[in-house]
Amino acid sequence: MSSQLFDALDNLSKEKGIEKEILLEALEAALISAYKKNFKSASNVRVELDEETGRMSVFSRKAVVEEVDDSQQEISLDEARELNPNHEVDDIIEVEVTPKDFGRIAAQAAKQVVTQRVREAERGVIFSEYIDREEDVMTGIIQRKDSRFVYVNLGKVEAKLAEAEQMPTEEYHIHDRIKVYVTKVENTSKGPQIFISRSHPGLLKRLFEMEVPEIYDGTVEIKSVAREAGDRSKISVHAPDPDVDPVGSCVGQKGQRVQTIVNELKGEKIDIVEWSEDPKVYVSNALSPSKVVEVLVDEEDKATTVVVPDYQLSLAIGKRGQNARLAAKLTGWKIDIKSESEAREEGLLEEGQETYSYDEEDLFE
Repeated sequence: MSSQLFDALDNLSKEKGIEKEILLEALEAALISAYKKNFKSASNVRVELDEETGRMSVFSRKAVVEEVDDSQQEISLDEARELNPNHEVDDIIEVEVTPKDFGRIAAQAAKQVVTQRVREAERGVIFSEYIDREEDVMTGIIQRKDSRFVYVNLGKVEAKLAEAEQMPTEEYHIHDRIKVYVTKVENTSKGPQIFISRSHPGLLKRLFEMEVPEIYDGTVEIKSVAREAGDRSKISVHAPDPDVDPVGSCVGQKGQRVQTIVNELKGEKIDIVEWSEDPKVYVSNALSPSKVVEVLVDEEDKATTVVVPDYQLSLAIGKRGQNARLAAKLTGWKIDIKSESEAREEGLLEEGQETYSYDEEDLFE
């Protein structure tokens, strides 16, 4: 066997990023298969490859016996002792059985098997590279689309953006560059499958981590995200250091940081609220931009009744209940919103209880 084969394996290893040992193992397996097929052998054989000389040798494992019944599996004691005088009956020895024309036959038979193993190894390399990108954001280029999927090129693989993972308010054009959230990476018989999303809350979280240095370095923590993709989202943040303004850090100077994310999400509105371990404060913050009079907490059912000024009831509930729904997702608390007058009628507010006071400017917020 020519040393050119090993040179070819070297080049293949560098080109595909596959360890050479993997290719050699594939080649050995292919040569063993070729030997058994072409020389009608079922014996236990191994192949030895010498990269320096380019030589290939085939060895068969045989049992030492007094009388040979199967020449493929056995060797006589006399023959064995010609190889080594110390051999005894029942020893297992290796005998070289390399055929003269095996190089040519084996090379032809091995080609297909090696190609398959190389393909599998290449898939494994790609899978290993992308499995580390689960729950991360990647930038890709839209290659094509059909009625079910938008196909995004992520470099070495093409990922499918399913209709359910698309933003309903977003249009996708071929050659557009977009950021996507990698939800899952699977190694299938057809190669690595990458599942991506533009609607997942994780996309919003990762975009903030990329845009806000204080989140990236841990000065500010993202506590929760609630998202209705393409329309509106809420994100709660917290800073262990009381001297750090977590909301201001995310908004950025003149709103530049959050505006960059809004632009990436094609105008999706984003409410940034401060997290609190006090459910009264947290739920009140989560209902922003609505003002809150009182938050009544039922710890057992993890439910709250929120009282808001009459004039802000519709703002607190939001269009089609969206503001209240997102606030409940964000906090993990059930939220029942009542107007101040309704709460007084039901006795939820005591007479004379201090409530939120607002001035004329509030009416026009």
